[in-house]
Amino acid sequence: MPWQVWYLTLAVVWGSSYLLIKVGLEALSGVQVTALRIVLGAVVLLTLVALTRTRLPRGRRTWGHLLVTGTLLCSLPWTLFALGEQRVTSAVAGIANATTPVAAVVATALMLPGQPVGRRRQVGVAVGFLGVVLIAQPWSLDRGPDPVGLAMVLVASASYGIGWTYVRRFLHGVDPGGLSMPAAQVFVALAQVPVLLVVDWWLRRGLPSEGPLAPAGPSASGDGWSLWGPLLAVAALGVVGTGLAQAMQYAVVRAAGPTVATSVTYPIVVVSVVLGVVLLGESVGPLVLLGAGVVLAGSLLVGSGRGARGRAGRGPRVAGRERHTSGVSVDPAKMGG
Repeated sequence: MPWQVWYLTLAVVWGSSYLLIKVGLEALSGVQVTALRIVLGAVVLLTLVALTRTRLPRGRRTWGHLLVTGTLLCSLPWTLFALGEQRVTSAVAGIANATTPVAAVVATALMLPGQPVGRRRQVGVAVGFLGVVLIAQPWSLDRGPDPVGLAMVLVASASYGIGWTYVRRFLHGVDPGGLSMPAAQVFVALAQVPVLLVVDWWLRRGLPSEGPLAPAGPSASGDGWSLWGPLLAVAALGVVGTGLAQAMQYAVVRAAGPTVATSVTYPIVVVSVVLGVVLLGESVGPLVLLGAGVVLAGSLLVGSGRGARGRAGRGPRVAGRERHTSGVSVDPAKMGG
């Protein structure tokens, strides 16, 4: 099958993940959505790893770093996206994902001081920040997205950028290739599921029932389609978006290279907004759309920037929304969640 088909499929799969999360929240809590997603994705990846005889990373030191990247690239962002979408629309969550390359540049400057950032990327960071301000509309909190929910999805997106930068610093050169690294990270997230559920239960007991910090809960009545529809949505999110998408991304990387593969970040935003508006009837105000365009412009500036040594940031591409390059060097600042 042509790689262009896999590329478009990836854009739809990852762009629709915000829609699927939103539907899943009609019957499940945010952490429950994340837990089910991780479990189903891990089952699919375990099956693929067994069928392809993929060798997982080895060594205590490597798995210690994978514990960090599994948290930053899987458990933390997926949980925050689900919790955030209890307060903001799926379209806003998808737009927030476009800030990931911007966050990667900031993380690179802090964690890899010897790595040149470049003036164009610095401008991209400033432009991306301006876009976030336009989306948040801090001058009119009653018109902009819920500030707590927006903060959650922005931190989730930033977590991807930080995680990829961590991979560049500590896991460069230890990637066996194929599905090895993304599968290992999802397996780490699977081990963290019980902790997530216990912490969620404990925190929900202590939070107020009203006010800005009150936990949002599922809205479905729990009978018929109102239960099975959300469950099927999360099943699709786990099986396809968290499992099978690994193989699709790998096919694109092998056929077209990592730069083309990671550019899927940009159509993801379009897909998430269109699906949210058309299928969920979400309203996206003009300032939010303007902010989305500004954020995308900043991300494009970041992605097109080059350091003093050519293409800045040479390192292995590892899962964000579990994307992977099989050992091909690629710049995390060009990636999106």
